[in-house]
Amino acid sequence: MSDYVQINTHSHYSFLRALPKIKELVATAKKYNMKALALTDAGNLHGAIEFYKECTKNDIKPIIGVHTYVAPGSRTTEHERDHELARIILLAKNETGYKNLLKIVTDSYVTGFCERPRVDLELLKKHSEGVIAILPTHISETSILLEQGNKTEAAALLATYKEIFKENLYLEITHHPEQKERAILVEKIIALSEAENVPLVANQEVYYLKPNQHEAREVLMRIREGRLAKKSAKLDLSFKKPKDIEKAFKKYPEAIANTKKIADSVNLTFELGNWVFPDIKVESGLSYQDELIRLAYEGIPKRGLEKTDEVVDRIEYELGIIKAKGYAPYFLVVGDLLDFARSKGILTTIRGSVAGSLVTYLLGITNVDPLEYKLPFERFLNPERPSAPDIDMDFADNRRDEVIAYTREKYGEDHVAQIGTFGTMAARAAVRDTARALGHAYMVGDRIAKLIPIGSQGFPMTINTALRMEPELKKLYKGDEDVKEIIDLAKQVEGCARQTGVHAAGVVIAPTPLINWTPIQYDPKGGKLITQYDMHSVEDAGLLKFDFLGIKNLAILADAVRMTKEETGDIVDIENIPLDDSKTFKLLAAGHTGGLFQINSAGMTRYLKELKPTNIHDINAMVALYRPGPMESIPDYIERKYNPKKITYIDDRMKDILSMSYGVITYQDDVLLISIHIAGYSWLEADKLRKAMGKKIPAEMEKQHEKFLEGCVKNGLEVEKAKKIWELIAPFAGYGFNKAHSASYGRVAYQTAYMKANYPVPYMTALLTADAGDIDKISVIIAECDRMGIPVLPPDINESNADFTIVENNTKIRFGLVSVKNFGVGVAEAIIEERTKNGIFISLVDFLSRVTSHALNRRGLESLIKTGALDSFGTRGKLMKNLDHLITFHREAGAEAEAQDSLFGSLAPAHRLDLEEAPDAPTEEKLVWEKELLGIYISGHPLDQFEEKLKSVKRNIEQHIEGPKSTLPTVVAGMIESVKPFLTKKGDKMAFVKIGDTSGFIECVVFPETFERSNALLFPSS
Repeated sequence: MSDYVQINTHSHYSFLRALPKIKELVATAKKYNMKALALTDAGNLHGAIEFYKECTKNDIKPIIGVHTYVAPGSRTTEHERDHELARIILLAKNETGYKNLLKIVTDSYVTGFCERPRVDLELLKKHSEGVIAILPTHISETSILLEQGNKTEAAALLATYKEIFKENLYLEITHHPEQKERAILVEKIIALSEAENVPLVANQEVYYLKPNQHEAREVLMRIREGRLAKKSAKLDLSFKKPKDIEKAFKKYPEAIANTKKIADSVNLTFELGNWVFPDIKVESGLSYQDELIRLAYEGIPKRGLEKTDEVVDRIEYELGIIKAKGYAPYFLVVGDLLDFARSKGILTTIRGSVAGSLVTYLLGITNVDPLEYKLPFERFLNPERPSAPDIDMDFADNRRDEVIAYTREKYGEDHVAQIGTFGTMAARAAVRDTARALGHAYMVGDRIAKLIPIGSQGFPMTINTALRMEPELKKLYKGDEDVKEIIDLAKQVEGCARQTGVHAAGVVIAPTPLINWTPIQYDPKGGKLITQYDMHSVEDAGLLKFDFLGIKNLAILADAVRMTKEETGDIVDIENIPLDDSKTFKLLAAGHTGGLFQINSAGMTRYLKELKPTNIHDINAMVALYRPGPMESIPDYIERKYNPKKITYIDDRMKDILSMSYGVITYQDDVLLISIHIAGYSWLEADKLRKAMGKKIPAEMEKQHEKFLEGCVKNGLEVEKAKKIWELIAPFAGYGFNKAHSASYGRVAYQTAYMKANYPVPYMTALLTADAGDIDKISVIIAECDRMGIPVLPPDINESNADFTIVENNTKIRFGLVSVKNFGVGVAEAIIEERTKNGIFISLVDFLSRVTSHALNRRGLESLIKTGALDSFGTRGKLMKNLDHLITFHREAGAEAEAQDSLFGSLAPAHRLDLEEAPDAPTEEKLVWEKELLGIYISGHPLDQFEEKLKSVKRNIEQHIEGPKSTLPTVVAGMIESVKPFLTKKGDKMAFVKIGDTSGFIECVVFPETFERSNALLFPSS
């Protein structure tokens, strides 16, 4: 067996520099009978934990390292030579060395980043203990000096490195006979090694697995550098067999032996998944568990519950499991974060299975009583479950950052970070980028990419799958050499990590500084500190993920509650509103669901009108059922609600599980409980059943099918009945919704409906403000306001705030200034500030004289006129006619204001403003202006002039959308809002056309034959 160990090894986590996935590297090492393998990605440790786990699983010793960059001087200073940075390989020898690697890599990003992460001698000296250093053949500092002929300087620098790393320093030599310059450099390195008594280590850089992947790696490099097809030196950077390496270095057996010596010296083991919790100060002085017990029992009267046997038994059961798992501090931290949010008026809710916990309900973490809703605790935590607890905290999205800021302040800036993620090369992107890298025009790659179907959630599309599924793609692949080359190379770069990002919700909180657990870096886009380890590696390293999710609808609710208090004086405690409000259920039964959370789609609205919900459980059930698979049960649910005779159970044991849903399997929990109580599954087995159904793997499903039937029969059920139950649950569970999650989201859906039914103007104003940047959504909301009899008025310089505003005694809504196109936040704030400070503007002269902000430029003033914000000072036609005069007056007034002493700043200017008379703009022109600058029509609608003719059209667009589905031809009348033409696979033109009327929008597909016939009519405003 060979002594050779591969060290200089790169995975796809080197970001567009290398091809191999971790599994592929380890599988290749195993195939070559290697007993150890190192991972040295470019500048980062992203793959370290994944690599450690994969090696350990395959009985290969993992050597964790990094191939990082060395600054020419101090890492904290930019240098002219930063574009040609030297490299150094660093390996963790033991736990101390690993912790030092975490610190070195973190510092290289946080204090040393300039285009790339950089280290310097000061940093290496500070964290050298337990670290092995290798100066690589290619572009190490010593190699650069040797190539320049500076042997003395190279020797002096090597002596410095030797002083830092002592016996843990090596010089790498590589074998590339295809490049003469490299062979000459290797000879110089060998001479330096002998002269300075620094051992050699033989190695080959690995950036791909097989020699024939050179071209694919070249494509990857071109994508990273943004260059087109220009060949680089063809060095073989594949993963070579040990015997080939030994043959290449037969003159230097000690250099081969040193690879084994390095591997043997490494003694690093992790205990993965041993979670640690943040330190939280307990004011009572009690232990974490005792504090949890105290809070739980104190919560009984606070929640209006009685201390019954049922309540006490459930508390003790849950606390027993929490204690056995050691999770008490986790619950206390979550409670602390939510307490802070509520103390600041930040609306929150909790999603997921945690709502099945009575303890969290009593602590105020969740707001759903699991006893009332029959939510099982075991869906969240059970003795058999190996995974960590997971509590997803939802916050109003416009205030989520406040909670994260509090977390950093409370638990320590260096103890808290958001979790990093990786963007990978998906199938379509891989094809497009590969085509461009090969020098093809964009349309070439785009044409191929569009033949690749979009994957489904949880099942991403791959190029190989697309080739099997799409005959047109397969035909092109076989018949066009260029296409074949593009696809063959794209398949090799597909799935490679492309860049880092930030997890949408995940935050980690450590008991000690995070660099003891994970390397840290800045998010390249936003400047936030993030972990280099992804959510899975972070948890393996011992840190639990806390999910801070931003939910727009919570911000809408909070805004609506605030405006309700301001406008009416009513104080709405949104967490404690009555759950039997007749106005709310009347609104839902009528199908007036526009702008509601989770229940506002056309299909959902149709079902709600049929269901006519009468309690919160109906809403929860609809949230769960309205998805593929379970949706087929909705008619049955509705029929059973109104006809109890239809409620039947295959087995009486199902009654306790399904009684609240009229005997209809509605939630994932129903499937789990049926498998436990009827088929005899444990909770762990039931969870495996759920996962198997979700993945839909035929072989696994067949195993589960047999196990389920066997268990049912063993528990006294006839086999035919067992089969019937399986037929009910099998198509369901993969799409089924968690019952606790449905209860949490159903509650928020009800809250939005309650506010809309009882406080319509504040709610719709909050809704408009939340969607202010989305013209399509604003249009739909304003159409809903129109149906509700709530006028939405154009902007007004004396009434509009930055956001949408309630006016005229809580009866109307006024457009916000920030919603006007070409009108920035700065000038809007200047106008509002001046109006608040010195009163409303009494005339055009007054306005132009007082708002002297340079932000009010020609485009801004024109936008105010065209949208009607200055209608109180003159007609739009007249003001547009005098626009140049207005601009001159405003400029001169601003100059005078700057020249005057601030004491006299409010004096009127000496100039007069005489406007030339002009007729008002026609209604049609006003509507064009409003559409252009507000995104919608305010003063009317272009279809108003056709009112008589449109009476022959039986239904408007909203009625079509909400009405029953039909395959019969139908007629709608409206204006074309947008046309998106595109080519079919055969090259024929067709289009997506959006048509709108006063009630909403509908999207139509215009197929090629129709498109060719009607093309001249298909343009916006037609």
